[in-house]
Amino acid sequence: MLKGIHSQRLFTLFILGWSLLNFPLLALWDHQAMLCGVPLFPAGLFLIWTVLIIALAWLMETRE
Repeated sequence: MLKGIHSQRLFTLFILGWSLLNFPLLALWDHQAMLCGVPLFPAGLFLIWTVLIIALAWLMETRE
């Protein structure tokens, strides 16, 4: 199915992002707490989204 380590890493990143942005783990961020004046839920979403984009950029730019 997936040939090469690069494809496997991209697939793993997809599964990681899907699981982090899915309901059971995403519900951990849904509290009435504030983080630097921002509600925790949007801050957590933005943080997860940013880390996934950085990881994807890093994977796409590295040469084997």
